[in-house]
Amino acid sequence: MALFGVYLLTLFSLLLIALFPSLCFAADPSVFYDLRLSYITASPLGVPQQVIAVNGKFPGPLINSTTNDNVNVNVHNDLDENLLMTWSGIQMRRDSWQDGVLGTNCPIQPKRNWTYQFQMKDQIGSFFYFPSLNFQRASGGFGPIIINNRVIIAIPFAQPDGDITITIGDWYIQNHTALRSALDAGKSLGMPDGVLINGKGPYRYNNTLVRDGIDYETIQVDPGKTYRIRVHNVGISTSLNFRIQNHFLLLAETEGYYTAQQNFTSLDIHVGQSYSFLVTMDQNASSDYYIVASARFVNESLWQRVTGVAVLHYSNSKGSATGPLPDPPNDVYDKSWSMNQALSIRQNVSASGARPNPQGSFHYGQINVTQTYVIKTVPPEIINGTLRTTLNGISFVNPDTPIRLADKYKVTGAYKLDFPDQPLNRTPRVDRSVINATYKGFIEIIFQNNDTVMQSFHVDGYSFFMVGMGTDEWTVDSRSRYNKWDAISRSTTQVFPGGWTAVLISLDNVGVWNIRTENLDRWYLGQETYMKIINPQENGATEMGLPDNVLYCGALQYLAKDQNNSAGSVLRGNSNLLFILLVAFFALINISS
Repeated sequence: MALFGVYLLTLFSLLLIALFPSLCFAADPSVFYDLRLSYITASPLGVPQQVIAVNGKFPGPLINSTTNDNVNVNVHNDLDENLLMTWSGIQMRRDSWQDGVLGTNCPIQPKRNWTYQFQMKDQIGSFFYFPSLNFQRASGGFGPIIINNRVIIAIPFAQPDGDITITIGDWYIQNHTALRSALDAGKSLGMPDGVLINGKGPYRYNNTLVRDGIDYETIQVDPGKTYRIRVHNVGISTSLNFRIQNHFLLLAETEGYYTAQQNFTSLDIHVGQSYSFLVTMDQNASSDYYIVASARFVNESLWQRVTGVAVLHYSNSKGSATGPLPDPPNDVYDKSWSMNQALSIRQNVSASGARPNPQGSFHYGQINVTQTYVIKTVPPEIINGTLRTTLNGISFVNPDTPIRLADKYKVTGAYKLDFPDQPLNRTPRVDRSVINATYKGFIEIIFQNNDTVMQSFHVDGYSFFMVGMGTDEWTVDSRSRYNKWDAISRSTTQVFPGGWTAVLISLDNVGVWNIRTENLDRWYLGQETYMKIINPQENGATEMGLPDNVLYCGALQYLAKDQNNSAGSVLRGNSNLLFILLVAFFALINISS
């Protein structure tokens, strides 16, 4: 009888492991957040307008986590249109089901909610979240993400005295639906109405340029202390130069990787990029100091009002900030200063990141490239009577059924695995072409920007090595200029107009991953694709399965269940099953004894 009880207990244990694989990772803590997106009225530039708040806040609250945390984010859609949240720079290892873009997820319908469940696997650093659909980021919905080092991994600088998050971005008084309508009508968005810092308009440094009554951001600091200041460009399409009057910015990290530390008086931060600086409050407190984010590569005499200004306030300050703003770089028509600055940002190869081994231990410069893609952009053009943007002549339209969901249920015709590896001499088209990438391959992607504007490009699911950039047309000879030792790893890179940026990616993260421009107008009009990476010997070990609370749409709409209270349905279902199993467990103990 005792032997029979042991046999039953063994079966019970195996059943528990099968039903609750997350129990195997109990050593990794879980964190829980509720994000409720809704419309509120705010006046960031002094004019009442509709913005998208998160939990009633604009910008949204911080998601604070630690390496390897299991993160559960219950997103409530109180908007009047579909919603998805994406987590810029979070790699979602083996789990593109949680990525929050239309190629991977069905949308969260109005008045419904859905819980994202993902792990901050082997990551540290500064990131942000935002709504990925319908141009919604132009109205807000964004907020910061911090992934802290585990206590066993030392950071490569003294522990700062405080941590400060700053979001910057260009802003329009029109909301996202009006801006979207303008793009649908074939119009340009024109010059933004201003730049926001932490969701607030500019300090009135100039009575002519800045209207009275605008609420501005004040950052409170203590003299002599050093702060880690994390800055995110969450804007629409404008590159911004960030600077703090009379203070050095010691660059420490960008998008999850520690950098070789160097001081800047200002830094160009492009759309979608994130940086963190160490800033020591070493100035006298005779007055407050300006924090500035001003538009780059524009006619500054016309764009003067497109400048964000906040105040750095010492606790012993004796007066307000006065006088002119600190000077911006004076190179409107010469991109060399900005490009040289970008190329000077190198990886700290001796520092540990999320793991104990040094960041430079992966010798990417010694790996043979297995695939090369030259992805070319051009100015918007008319396709089938509509203004569109393209990558390699293809303007992407998202599939009705997300790509991996279509694969799992054998939905045919949802997309095509035929994205060209170089620009083709053919008529531009609207299509659903996806890159067929090779698992464990080492891919080289060249973003060739033949558009007239500065662009940022982002790759979901990965950090890439930004090995080179230039102001000309890329050729194979351009590889001689690549940095093959300490190129910075990041997930968003700038590409200068008329120029190129080359990145290298080790394809070890299976799934379907979005490649897009971060310029919202270009993205909305079709400048994106996906990279599909599947292990041909897939046995369940390299890719997560369908989440229990998966949403269905498109060709699989018939599988959709009532999504009311969906956030807790999986946990409640598992809790009930666990209760039943526990009852069975104690019964087995009685039998075996």
